[in-house]
Amino acid sequence: MGQSVLITGASAGIGQATADLLASHGWAVIGGSRRGTGGKLWRGIVMDVDDDASVSSVIERVVASHGGRLDALVACAGWGLAGAVEQTPISDTKAQFETNFWGAHRAVQAVLPVMRHQNHGRIVLVGSIGGVIAIPFQAFYSASKFALEGYAEALAWEVAPFGIEVTVVRPGNVKTDFTSARRDVEPPEGQDPCREAASKTVDRMEQDERAGVPAELVARRIDKVLTSVRPQRCVSVGKAFERAGILAKRLLPFTLFERAAKGSLGV
Repeated sequence: MGQSVLITGASAGIGQATADLLASHGWAVIGGSRRGTGGKLWRGIVMDVDDDASVSSVIERVVASHGGRLDALVACAGWGLAGAVEQTPISDTKAQFETNFWGAHRAVQAVLPVMRHQNHGRIVLVGSIGGVIAIPFQAFYSASKFALEGYAEALAWEVAPFGIEVTVVRPGNVKTDFTSARRDVEPPEGQDPCREAASKTVDRMEQDERAGVPAELVARRIDKVLTSVRPQRCVSVGKAFERAGILAKRLLPFTLFERAAKGSLGV
């Protein structure tokens, strides 16, 4: 049996592509998702990252079935929320963070004792370029991914003495069913001052996603992180101009960067 890896959000998109690729390379893959679907070479298991008991019980079973070990965790589970900040109910914002941020934390917290005990482990958190460059009318999606960035940096410093490596993978636009699964905030009845701008921006984003890179490209980058002797702390995946935006934000005067970013985001 090869090295073991648990992948959350494995029933579709980046998670599924990663599960397929790693399994084909000899990893013992367990793919967690609410649907619990698996692949030809890997086992699926029902796992809801929004639920403490579900996460802890699944990871306990996975570790037990692999001789008390777990070599890697890839946290892919996530979804998108679109709408104006002014109009987004607090309940929707909490739901966004529940999966995208707290869901990742639940999985990480559950695997850390195992990895610490074995003095080895790889943790890959699937973030987003939208966690470095904010996406208008998807503020809470961006906020959840920005939060992952800070979380991963602090976590990496904490766990390095135990032989555990942490990497954030930042995809740009990726062609998956993430686009069709995006949830839209229901605007109030009557006059909606944000409707036109929100519609224009989200439509532009969806077009870019449908023309994005395949999920398999992200999976290959995750595979490289997991097999690297010295994995990078943060890596980006996507089209060149998307990845260049991260560097541009760091180097350009902010007013100049903002002007360029707003144009590309359709604002």
